[in-house]
Order: sequence, then structure tokens, then C-alpha cells
Amino acid sequence: MADRRIVITGMGAVTPFGVTVDRFWDALIEGQSGITPITLFDASDFDVRIAGQCGGFDPTRVIDRKSVKRLDRFSQFALVACDEALREAGLNLEQEDPTRIAVIVGTGIGGLSELEQQHARLMEKGPGKVSAFTIPKLMVNAASGNISIEHGVRGLSVAMSSACASATNAMGEALMHIRRRDAEVVVVGGSEAAVTPLAVAAFASMKALSTRNDEPEKASRPFDRDRDGFVLAEGAGILVFEELEHAKKREAPILVEVAGFGASCDADHITQPSESGAGAASAMRMALRDADIHGDEVDYINAHGTGTPLGDVAEVFAIGEVFGDWARKLVVSSTKSAVGHTLGASGGVELIAAVQAIRQSVVPPTINLDNPDDGFELDFCPNTARDRKIRVALSNSFGFGGHNACILIKRYED
Repeated sequence: MADRRIVITGMGAVTPFGVTVDRFWDALIEGQSGITPITLFDASDFDVRIAGQCGGFDPTRVIDRKSVKRLDRFSQFALVACDEALREAGLNLEQEDPTRIAVIVGTGIGGLSELEQQHARLMEKGPGKVSAFTIPKLMVNAASGNISIEHGVRGLSVAMSSACASATNAMGEALMHIRRRDAEVVVVGGSEAAVTPLAVAAFASMKALSTRNDEPEKASRPFDRDRDGFVLAEGAGILVFEELEHAKKREAPILVEVAGFGASCDADHITQPSESGAGAASAMRMALRDADIHGDEVDYINAHGTGTPLGDVAEVFAIGEVFGDWARKLVVSSTKSAVGHTLGASGGVELIAAVQAIRQSVVPPTINLDNPDDGFELDFCPNTARDRKIRVALSNSFGFGGHNACILIKRYED
């Protein structure tokens, strides 16, 4: 199956820095923070009052006003990011076989905002006032289904839901789908819009979130000894995966090559990572093996790096186990330090950062890393972006349920 080479020809992003990949990337390398006080709802009584919000997001730039009302925010993000990705890829859908284009979009939670709003209407006004659009808006496959409908593509169209590994698992399936000759193009990534009262309250009850409410821009601190949890965020990252010969035939822009994928499960605890990092290490090794790439060929790792006390320790240990002495020579950074944790969308957003790192020869920084935790001896590119030629990059995503997913990309060479 691996004789078919897969490349990325387009990308689109919606993040707390705004819409477009350029806005996301420029803010990243400038060391900006997208974390602010919550404005999407009144959080004044909440223990956690900060998040990474896509403030000023206007879906009508892509979606007509009537359709916007029938879409949850997470689907709106996905459609807007998809529009940018398809435009960059230069796909003329009228000239393509629609049955050979697939859509796979990951999300950890789906339309949670719609669920909360309609439950409130049910309790306050009775069953007759619940919207007829409730289920089509909240279902986790709404983003993928609406992308397929909007663009008239009739290949596989599914959702992938594996918590914070959702988007990366979706990209792994996209890779395999093209290798199996089931499609020439897959629109793939993740979208999440879970900055809602219920989600913030629930994650806060778990003690998973940072409570640095007075310094939101400093709250997301992966690998720092003063980290106190992750910062919830929203957004989307959508990419176009394409079979190489198909892309070359239509003279598409080739951004990078997708080389390998690996996935595993800790099978240990529903929310806590395995302390040994064994599951994460297994997924990284699988991605390397799938790509036929040795560990010492990897230049950069976009870490899962959420800023939780246990998660960061497990990931650092796993990187050390997989890469040995080379772990101290490659560069690791967490872009969640800048935008927060977009849950099921994070893998898509972070692969975009890894693609840009290869293309621009720049490592995005881990901001707020003032005092690396004891035993954290890796090069985390603290606080300032760094020029570095990157040929091979690995992106890690680990989620509740023990899910581990890693995807490997490399500079395209004909």
C-alpha cells in the first residue's frame, strides 16, 4: 500500500489569532498569546475565566446567513477552514471525480453549544420549543457531512472522535485511505468549539485547567515547572491530503509529503496518561517505522504539550525512550502555549504549524517556558522562534481514553 506517495496541497485554519494560516503562523513565530478572558458567555462565577477564543469570527465570509443558523460553531469553523484549504490546493471540483474525494474531520465533542442551548430551552419552555435543527447541529459528523454537501464530494465522509487525538487519527485514516486507492484526495483535519459553560465547568471540576485568571497570556505553560493545567481553546485546522501523481498532474502546490502514521492506546486510565509514556512511545515508533525513517532523521517535534503536570512528564519520557541521545539534539515545541488546547482540532492545527516549520525553516516557540521542570532536558525552543532547516517533523496528539496518535511529515523531494 505504501507505494502511493501522499502530499499536502492546501491548508486552512481558524484559531484564536483569527482566520487563515498566515495569521496563525505569524502570531506563533512572533511569540504572541491568544489566551484572553472568556467573552463567549458570562464566566464571572466560574473558577476558570480564561480561554483561547476565536473572537470576531464571521462565518458569513464563506457561509450564507441562512445556512449559518443551521450549523453549530464547530461546523462553521470547519467549513471556513476548508474553504481556505481548497483554495490553496487549487482544486477545481467540477473537473474532479466527486467519488474519489473523501472528507474525514475529527472532533472530540461536536456541537456542545447547541446541546446546552437546546437543553436550556427544553427545561425553560418545554419540549415543543426544542429546535428541529438540534440533532443535525450537534452530531459529531455534522462538520464532515456539511463539507461534503457544500462541495458536492461523494467519497467517504466520516467523523473521527478520539478526544484530543481526533484530528490526528483522522489524518492517519486519510493517509491509509489514499494508500488503499480508495480516494485521490482527502479533506481532513479537526474542528472544535467547546468553550462553553458546561465544558469549562466540567474540565475545571476535574482540576484539568489552569486557574491563572489574572494573567491569561501566561496561563498556558507547557513543560514549565509552574504549569497548572491546560487552557481550553476552540478552532479548526483542515488540510488537503492528495496522491502525489494526482497533484502533479494538475500542477498543484506541494507543501510537504506525509510520510507515516502511528497510533496506540495506553489501556490504563480514562483521563490520565500512562506514567511510563509507553503508549505514546509506541505510537511514535510506529510512525517512524511506517515512514521508514530513523529517529535521528527527525529535526522537529510539535509536542502534544498541554501544560498538565502528568501529561508533560509522560511525553518527555516517551520522547527520550524513542529517540535516545538524539532527543537532546532535535527541537521540541508546544504551540498550545500560544493558542491553548483545541481538543479534537489540535492535531489539525498543530500539523499546520509543523508544515509551516518545514516550509519556512523556522521552529515556533514554546512561550511561557521560563523554568523548565526538573528532568526536562530537551530543547523546547523557549519563548523565541528559531531559524532551523527542518527536513522531517513529527506531530503528537494524545487524548482521554488513552488514545495516542502521531503523524510524520517531511520536506517534499521529487
